Amino acid sequence: MMKRLAVYFPLFYQIIRFGIVGTTAAAVHFGIVVSLVEIGLMQPLAANVIAFMMGFQVSYWGHRHWTFSGTKVYHRVAMMRLFVIAVSNFMVNQTLFFIFFKLVGMPYMLALVLVLAILPVVTFTLGKLWVFR
Repeated sequence: MMKRLAVYFPLFYQIIRFGIVGTTAAAVHFGIVVSLVEIGLMQPLAANVIAFMMGFQVSYWGHRHWTFSGTKVYHRVAMMRLFVIAVSNFMVNQTLFFIFFKLVGMPYMLALVLVLAILPVVTFTLGKLWVFR
């Protein structure tokens, strides 16, 4: 059925792949933050920086080789473009995480889930139209 959808609705199929890669990257990100905090190695905001770097790797390679597999954009160009988007998103991510966690007082896991769910639409659009076009 997915192959049939891919033929008739290629954008739909691409969005599904984007969602799978994005969810995987977000799960890696979330898992690293929780692991580093719960074993006592780092505070949540610092752990979020490390987790971002690891999640970015999952995101880039997944999107490069699966979501936008037909791209002809050079690797170094695509990676830098996605990195610019990811860093911009991360700045928003870290700001919102700080607001939800420190200022609002949400538990850090809930704050992180909310933050990781906010920017995927922007990332997909920029990925499709600019990074991997």
